[in-house]
Amino acid sequence: MSLHIVFVEPEIPPNTGNIARTCAATDTVLHLVKPLGFSIDDKALKRAGLDYWPYVDVRVHESLDDFMSVYGPEGTDPHRLFLATTKGGHIYTEFEYRNEDMFLFGRETAGLPRDFIKEHSDTAIRIPMSASTRLRSFNLANSANIILFEALRQLGFPGLE
Repeated sequence: MSLHIVFVEPEIPPNTGNIARTCAATDTVLHLVKPLGFSIDDKALKRAGLDYWPYVDVRVHESLDDFMSVYGPEGTDPHRLFLATTKGGHIYTEFEYRNEDMFLFGRETAGLPRDFIKEHSDTAIRIPMSASTRLRSFNLANSANIILFEALRQLGFPGLE
């Protein structure tokens, strides 16, 4: 049993370090899609993940196209892909999640590519926010945690105590 968090072109090391810690604690696979805004050896990244890095199943992909060639509909290992974006047409709680579902998050400053969102609009999800704020989005690591824990809750927190 495994869920997947996919950070596409992450820019801020602590966000990736924080979600890596969550992935270690929940047996969730972490995918990092290049280009990365930091080195995987970055001290801030390591510090945010503390001593959890040996327990994280991290898979690095050279590009979004490379990732999709393996995990997308045309790939050899199709998974359900959910795109977390403020432009999502569905609230993240509207779906019934399954084992091996993948949650894609774009970079902190720009999100996922617009054409990619359009292509996968049927599974583009969002976290509701107040319309009265001027905030563009939630923090990347926090967003990933919110959505991941909804999926884990629906699945009965398998293997977790």
